[in-house]
Amino acid sequence: MLPAYNAERTLEATFREIPTEVVDDIILVDDASTDHTLEVAGRLGIFTVRHDRNKGYGANQKTCYRHALERGADIVIMLHPDYQYSPKLLLPMAYMLSSGFFDVVLGSRILGVGALAGGMPPYKYVSNRLLTLVQNLLIGHKLSEYHTGYRGFRRCVIESLPLARNSDDFVFDNQMLAQAIYKGFRIGEVSCPTKYFPEASSINFRRSVVYGLGVLRTSLAFRLARLGFDKGTIFEGLER
Repeated sequence: MLPAYNAERTLEATFREIPTEVVDDIILVDDASTDHTLEVAGRLGIFTVRHDRNKGYGANQKTCYRHALERGADIVIMLHPDYQYSPKLLLPMAYMLSSGFFDVVLGSRILGVGALAGGMPPYKYVSNRLLTLVQNLLIGHKLSEYHTGYRGFRRCVIESLPLARNSDDFVFDNQMLAQAIYKGFRIGEVSCPTKYFPEASSINFRRSVVYGLGVLRTSLAFRLARLGFDKGTIFEGLER
């Protein structure tokens, strides 16, 4: 699935590297782009859904997952159409999910030396490491990073999580991952080199601060829920 916003300049390059021999369906959800993303998607023959207004990154994903389930997906992998993450890694991620060992697979920018070498801004790298350290301590599940946008899920994971409770903004990713850990799903990681360039989507410093605060709230809510104080949180009523 491709959550898109103003991706006309990178969508085709992303699409051309998708290994169609293992991908049965491609879904693009356009969050009211102001460029020609829809026209490019139509020319490429991609099944496309369009929001009539900009609803946010999290809301885009909710639409993506709903349509993926409706169209019969057993494995769903989210790939940003901004060409920041390599589509070539869809194959190993899909294999890991179908192997029986993992329910969730993350494409980690931190494993290996890909993040800074690929152009990740230093302040984002430092923030990523600090937030990941805090989450590993509060959540108690060791990951190399919690903040990648390249992630895959088995159908049972998506069906069992209360995604409607989660934010419509960028922290949705982190909330969904925390819920999956709370439920006890098995999570694997694969090293994922990334590219940072002007056409690649990226949130600004202010939005990054808002995201970081949301991550801390999610982590504290997780810890409190594990202690029995789950009422009113995104973890309320979830069982392993």
